[in-house]
Amino acid sequence: MRIVYMGTPEFAVGPLKKLDDNYEVVLVVTQPDKEVGRKKEIKFSPVKEYALEKGIPVFQPDKIRNDYEEILSYNPDVIVTCAYGQIIPKELLEFPKYKCINIHASLLPKLRGGAPIHWSIINGDSKTGITIMYMNEKMDEGDILYQKEIDILDSDNVETLHDKLSELGSNMIIEFLPKLESGDINPIKQNNEEATYGYNVSREDEHLDFNKTSKEVFNKIRGLNPWPVAYTSLDGKVFKVYNSRISDSKPDGTNGEITNIYPDGIGIKTSDGEIIITEIKEEGKNRIQVKDYLNGIHDKDSLKHKIFS
Repeated sequence: MRIVYMGTPEFAVGPLKKLDDNYEVVLVVTQPDKEVGRKKEIKFSPVKEYALEKGIPVFQPDKIRNDYEEILSYNPDVIVTCAYGQIIPKELLEFPKYKCINIHASLLPKLRGGAPIHWSIINGDSKTGITIMYMNEKMDEGDILYQKEIDILDSDNVETLHDKLSELGSNMIIEFLPKLESGDINPIKQNNEEATYGYNVSREDEHLDFNKTSKEVFNKIRGLNPWPVAYTSLDGKVFKVYNSRISDSKPDGTNGEITNIYPDGIGIKTSDGEIIITEIKEEGKNRIQVKDYLNGIHDKDSLKHKIFS
């Protein structure tokens, strides 16, 4: 099978490697290069870096809906997409013999959109998985072709779940393509009434709200770790919060109030108890364990009753 592969971030590299090892990847399509940092240095996407390393041709249209003829010229049997980042036009969807299929990091129709891994953790879901589906002109609404689920552990964060799902998707696409080629598939239409959405995380989404339960705060912290990272403010300074644990304490006070100082963290009142933050980054400083932050404070009890907002 001649495969055109479309993807951009690190998540999409694993499936590309598997396809490259087992099939003929004739072209990689990825998002345009970005300028990063003060020096505006050009940064390639992880998918482009892999393709260049393996000598696979790369195509980077600004707007694929207007610029897709290059892809057609490679005459693909199938187009495989994974976290590409643009809506694919009808002309591409209908061109290949085996159409256009997508690897999506959720159990569709749950969590359509660009950040399903983050939101599966933030929402407190116990399971997630990979869906391979036909693509259509709408976002993640195509017929389901193949699905597998995995458990979300309390020890998971975005990075660990990202890596598990990328590996799962990599293995699934290799398992599935022979079925697609032989016609041994049973497309299942999605029930739109059951659809939920995992849109890209906004700055507002990153803010910690201590009026929520301890479990909800805990889930948001790990659901944004290590990117883009949850934050809160104390004494006019912004603190990014990377890790936490849930306390058994049920203190009185105002939600967001520092209620206890522990050897490894700072206890903060929530709507139903207390969350202990254990790893932070104060604006302008390095990421550190809270125990090390506390070592730099002479009068630790002076923190008590201050309010995180």
